[in-house]
Amino acid sequence: MDNLKENEVKRMEKLLLEIGAEEIPAGYIEPALAAMETMLTQKLAQARIDHGDIRTMGTPRRLTIEISDVAAKQRSESSEALGPPVNVAYDAEGQPTMAARKFAEKLGLPVSRLKKTQTAKGVYVCARVTERGVASATALKTILPEVVLAVPFPKSMRWSDLTITFARPIHSVVALLGPKVITFTVGNIKSGRYTRGHYFMAPGKVKLDHADAYRDTLRRHHVIADIAERRGMVVAEIDRAAQAAGGTVLEDAELVDIVTNLVEYPIATTGRFEKEFLEVPRDVLITAMREHQKYFAVVDAGGELLPAFIAVNNTRTRDLDLVATGHERVLRARLSDAQFFYRADLQVSADQRVAKLDGVLFQAELGSMQAKVERIARNAVYLAEAAGGGSELVDQVRRAARLCKSDLVSQVVGEFPKLQGVMGRVYAVVAGEKGDIPAAIEEHYRPTRSGGDLPGTLAGALVSVADKLDSICGCFCVGLEPTGAADPYALRRQAIGVIQIMRQFDLAISLKAMIDFGLESFGDKISGRRETLGATIETFFQRRIERILTDAGAARDSVQAVAAVTVDHIPFVWKRVEALDQLRRQDDFEPLAIAFKRVVNILQKANRDPFRADAGEVNAGLFEKDCESELLEAYQGIEQSVGAKVREGAFYEALLEIAELKSPVDAFFDGVMVMAEDEQVRANRMALLARLAGLFIGIADFSRLST
Repeated sequence: MDNLKENEVKRMEKLLLEIGAEEIPAGYIEPALAAMETMLTQKLAQARIDHGDIRTMGTPRRLTIEISDVAAKQRSESSEALGPPVNVAYDAEGQPTMAARKFAEKLGLPVSRLKKTQTAKGVYVCARVTERGVASATALKTILPEVVLAVPFPKSMRWSDLTITFARPIHSVVALLGPKVITFTVGNIKSGRYTRGHYFMAPGKVKLDHADAYRDTLRRHHVIADIAERRGMVVAEIDRAAQAAGGTVLEDAELVDIVTNLVEYPIATTGRFEKEFLEVPRDVLITAMREHQKYFAVVDAGGELLPAFIAVNNTRTRDLDLVATGHERVLRARLSDAQFFYRADLQVSADQRVAKLDGVLFQAELGSMQAKVERIARNAVYLAEAAGGGSELVDQVRRAARLCKSDLVSQVVGEFPKLQGVMGRVYAVVAGEKGDIPAAIEEHYRPTRSGGDLPGTLAGALVSVADKLDSICGCFCVGLEPTGAADPYALRRQAIGVIQIMRQFDLAISLKAMIDFGLESFGDKISGRRETLGATIETFFQRRIERILTDAGAARDSVQAVAAVTVDHIPFVWKRVEALDQLRRQDDFEPLAIAFKRVVNILQKANRDPFRADAGEVNAGLFEKDCESELLEAYQGIEQSVGAKVREGAFYEALLEIAELKSPVDAFFDGVMVMAEDEQVRANRMALLARLAGLFIGIADFSRLST
């Protein structure tokens, strides 16, 4: 037995699949490899093929997956097949009927192999069936081409007269299980053991004798297939080149990743440009180098740009100086254009650019970008005043909002769209705009992505919220709200940005009030839908708030209990959820929650809103039991204190005080029947319960908690 196991281990081999193709876009490579790994893992599991670790590799000209210790055969699988009832399978003499024979024939077994088994429905015939595993190489002939043709890409293409699609035309497929080729065909390409070396330095075919030899063989032919290894080489090369230029590389992890997947064998070159170009703002220079040429910027010890750059080449040449000269010539043209655009922009004032926004369309039904700027300014001033800002903040917010989109018509942003906002800040500084106005112009776009930076100034935060609020209100007014997965105007992201900013800056501005104010700018498009639109947008924000909180780990029912009461004060929503979750960790929370859920449920069954402020008067003269007086007295003893704590945001402390009512609430329910026959007594007891529920206004709806 031990020898058998040892032989089985020895028969395990490494599986290698390489798809060789024309240059695959850098951004396609790693997502495609991740998809290949997932698909192949699932298919091997379905095929009952055991295996070890999976490793993906890739370059612009190949997508590769290696799987160690692949079993030589599929695992056999045994199962019990249930047939007809015994009284149907056998006649009175115990002889098998046609039903039994057909069942056995279906399983490929003699009738004598049938057995009986007791089930919940009676005694049935059954048989033990074993599906023998075939050689893994045989199963892989079907699995591997399915994986190749199912790799997803943002865009795929057809070529020649073939019907298959891929990111780029496939030139070769390597499929090895240890030393053996797994043969199949993809399009007009037959799998084999031949890959290719570096396109320039070793362009011929390369034979692979064994799957284990893949990485080392390619390395000898100037291809670094492993992405992590190649990334390390890129970092080492650009650091070396930057030191030769007398500085360090400006950190840019994203560009490192892009360059890593643009080359198969990285060789860095240092280039230089004329110092006169340093008059152009650093963001423009960096963008010109990065976006068009994928060059790295070089900085000195103080972080200032040096007139140098690093280019990562895909080929080792005998004369790197000649290569550097070519890069310098290309970059010089780019920087000359940028310098020309920048100088031209300086001849135009910000207010002149604002006037040009009238010719830039924001959205067909919502008008020009100039009209949007006017709405943003109106919203921003409202928000600044609602936040309690002084006249200086209001003035800065008004000016920043007016200028926030002006750089869209600048020549630099026309050439480098990613610099919108950045150039607005630059031009504002040059024009002498005061205080936080320049920063706010740049920051109002933030956050630009999930988890992105938020504005750093209050002025920037207010203009950012004003801009996003205008887009959300405007799009909802003209029927452009998100539907399912479709969100062409990124309204979900913008709503999340508003929520994050208001929480970050602790902006105690009513969400409902700011939505209503934002809708006022679209009065001609609302046509009597003001109230329903406002409620729809509030719900839209509420859903985003609930999602953010649950994704962060808050209990789902705590979030729902808090959101059901109100989300009007966004920073307080988080504090209320935290307070409720903290209270829930107390040992005696469950009976407390049950008591207060009963209060809310009784009011709701009587068609009363438990969180309505006008609870009605409580007449002590109608009390019939001491427990009623004691509950009213306990309520009155904490009412003002709880209200003050809620207004201060001390929600946990408020809940602790409310928790002191548990005993008198229990005594009340034990001592009286709320739904008394006497209408006045019943209404009085309901008013008392409504007062208790009123303590939770602004905290949570306990009836939504699971206990």
